[in-house]
Order: sequence, then C-alpha cells, then structure tokens
Amino acid sequence: MRGWFWVLITALAGVALTAQGRAPAPANTFRSRVDLISVTATVVDHDGRLVPGLPKDAFELYEDGERQAVAQFTNDRVPVSLAVLLDVSDSMYGQRLADARAAVEQFLFELLDPADEFCVLAFNHQPRLLTPWTQSQDVVRQALAGLMPFGATGMYDAVITALPLMETRSRERAAVLIISDGADTASDSTVHDVRSALLRSDSFAYAIAIDPPARRAINTGVNLSALTDITSGSGGSTEVVHDTADLAEAGARIADELNKQYLLGYVSPHALDGKYHSIRVHAVDPAYRVRARNGYVASAAIPSQRRKGAEK
Repeated sequence: MRGWFWVLITALAGVALTAQGRAPAPANTFRSRVDLISVTATVVDHDGRLVPGLPKDAFELYEDGERQAVAQFTNDRVPVSLAVLLDVSDSMYGQRLADARAAVEQFLFELLDPADEFCVLAFNHQPRLLTPWTQSQDVVRQALAGLMPFGATGMYDAVITALPLMETRSRERAAVLIISDGADTASDSTVHDVRSALLRSDSFAYAIAIDPPARRAINTGVNLSALTDITSGSGGSTEVVHDTADLAEAGARIADELNKQYLLGYVSPHALDGKYHSIRVHAVDPAYRVRARNGYVASAAIPSQRRKGAEK
C-alpha cells in the first residue's frame, strides 16, 4: 500500500510540473533564458523623426551576418534603469552647474516614466556615486544640492565605474546619460576601454556635450568625436548644446527616444565563447533607419544575455 501511495504522489507531482511548465507567459514579457540576447532599438525616418508602434515583422535581425529569428518583441515602453553621470569639474562652476542640476531633475522627475529607476554619479578627476538605484526625488535633490565643482575631468573612469551598477538594476533596459562640458583629462581608462566595457554590458549610452563657442581658460573643450564613438556603438547618441540653458531641451529629446524604443530578443547560435559577435537590426521599410548596439562579447558576465536562469 505504501508503495502505491508514493507512486501516486510521484505521478501527481509530475502532472503538476507539466502543467506548470505549460503555463503561458504574459504578453510582451521578456523571460530570462540562458541564450537570449536583448537588443534595444530606435527607429527614425529620413527626417530623423522617431517612428514608434511598428510590428515585429517590420524588423530583420542579424548576428555575424546571419539572420536570426526574433524570439521576443515588444513595441510597448519597457521600464529603464538610468545612470546619470554629471561632470562637476572646475569648468562647471556657477550657472553651468545650476543649469545642469535643473536639467537632471527635470529629466528624472518629469520626463521619465514613474516605473523607471535612476542613480546619479558625479565625476571630476574621480567618480563618486551620489545615490543608489532609487525612484525618490528627495534623495536625488539632496545629493545634487551639495555639489561643488572642482578638479579635472575623468569621464571615461566614470562610465567604467557606472556599468557594474547595471548588474544590480531591477528594470529590463539599462542606459547611461553623460553630461559634460570638457574633454577627458584625468582618467586612467581610455575610449577603447569604455567601448570594450559597453560590449560586455547591455547598456546603451547617451551624452549631452556642452560645447560653448567661446574659448575657455579652464580645462579643455569637449571631445565630440570621443563621445560619439562611445554612444553610437552602444545604440545611443550624442546631443550637442552650446549653452547649459539648452540642457533641458536636449534631455527632452533623449527622454522622447527612451519612450519610443523597441526591445527585441533572439536566441544566439553561439555559446559563451568570449568572442565578439556583431549585431545588425534592419528595418524592412527602406524609409526607416534603425539604431541599435552593433555587437557584444559573449561573456558570462553580460546582463543582456540574462544567464542567471531567472524570469524577468
């Protein structure tokens, strides 16, 4: 009798597990799989205007030149974890820092979605994390209020410091926003180091470069080429303003992009080989252009590959 009892229990457990395994996933939910690569994509028309609402079959996705089936897709807005990296070097004194603080607050509190989370990191010759991941306006305002500009500009080190924070985020998308008015003069890291780190992350980077027309006595003018090199490879972009009074408008353009992006997921044909693999997302309609990250390194540490076996 006892033997039949355990047979019955085992059979019932098997039925329960089978039923559990067949439970349908909610629509537009990204499930963590050991081989899933997530790609955030921005679509614009010939005039540079954002194009939202396209269906899954409007896209073609390639890895290393071979077309991949899009396994998961959403054109709904997906919550984002955003790290703001704010330059507080000597050249950001006075009104510049005041304008930058106001622009950061507007961006985080008015332009992002309430479901998003954010953290703030200040940098001069050294990066300094001001807040953890939060949704609290008070936490951010208090952190920004005490900033005093001094020192040189170590922007590359700041990005390298921020990227590991993405491993502890709670939102599906991950983005970095750099606000700086100077070229990097103090980092131990290089542009190459930053690009390599982004390839091992699923974060995409944006930058707002403050490039006043007048020559400055403090620090060096912003390096637009380096910023563009960092942001474009990740799928982001660089905005240029000539006065800090225009920071809010530039931030609004970036926020609008974050609100109208697509998230695509595909199963990589490669294992964790530690190699670089190119990614290309293509719009079927030639009137549209897609911007997305151009590749990744297949490493176990890549958050985008969601190799932890947990469901998001």
